[in-house]
Amino acid sequence: MIIVTGAAGFIGSNLVLALNRRGESEVVAVDNLSRAEKFHNLVDCEIADYLDKEVLLEQLPSMQGVRAVFHQGACSDTMESDGRYMMENNFRYSLALLEFCAQREIPFVYASSAAVYGGSQRFVEQREFERPLNVYGYSKFLFDQVVRRRLPTLRSQVVGLRYFNVYGPREAHKGRMASVALHNFNQYRSQGKVQLFGGWDGWEAGGQSRDFIHVDDVVQANLHFLDTPGVSGIFNLGTGRAQPFNDIAVTVVNTLRALDGEPGLPLDALVASGAIEYLPFPEALKGKYQSYTQAEVTRLREAGYQAPFATVQQGVESYVRWLAGRAMHD
Repeated sequence: MIIVTGAAGFIGSNLVLALNRRGESEVVAVDNLSRAEKFHNLVDCEIADYLDKEVLLEQLPSMQGVRAVFHQGACSDTMESDGRYMMENNFRYSLALLEFCAQREIPFVYASSAAVYGGSQRFVEQREFERPLNVYGYSKFLFDQVVRRRLPTLRSQVVGLRYFNVYGPREAHKGRMASVALHNFNQYRSQGKVQLFGGWDGWEAGGQSRDFIHVDDVVQANLHFLDTPGVSGIFNLGTGRAQPFNDIAVTVVNTLRALDGEPGLPLDALVASGAIEYLPFPEALKGKYQSYTQAEVTRLREAGYQAPFATVQQGVESYVRWLAGRAMHD
């Protein structure tokens, strides 16, 4: 069997579905359904069992036949201020799973985060560039340090994947923590316009840039390591290509325009028409906002993962068409 934690969440549910498509139905889905609406993400998935995240820890000592663990579960709210909860949920829980997999020599692939880099200007998997700005980033950073110390003596695979800005299907339950692509889609459908931050700190309006990666690409990278059990380490998982928020907004609006039979327009025309609107940069975010992220993916490529990554234009168009199709059937 394969254990997937966070299975009802965004990346976890996409991973379960991808495992199903590979013929894997003996999947144990682990999550916390205190927010019950997340169950929708598993409706079209095949699972052998569902366990609450706390029950999993109780049952681990007696579990047999586990082939791999994909640990996607975590509190990912970067605004969460309860440090005790964050460290127990993200750090201690991960540590328990690592111990189990190490003792049984079971492959362990887990979700780290680009939040470990925080205020850094370089995004390379090296200690000197890791400067988390919030307790979420620190919880991921601290677990990565434990893994680094143990890697030389571990006899089984351990892989940490530092996700950059992931977007795509099955993220609606994340609310304000959902991707900018989803927020842009919802804004345009409800208000006829998309709102972005104006310029600040040397960045033009909507020019702030991030490394946006489609969830399908994230899932494929996870599966790559399942297929290459001899490779361990901590790797950035982004496209290696920063793109501005303007690119997402233009792609969202023009895809929806195309679905309505209207031609696409360039950025300046969309701004002039009011379809894209810039808001003053929030005072509360000044000095605390990452205006730029771009994964250094050399180490990932050297580990054997050579698949191409979707651009914002490719990935966001696909996602918007998926969202529009869902909306038609709701």
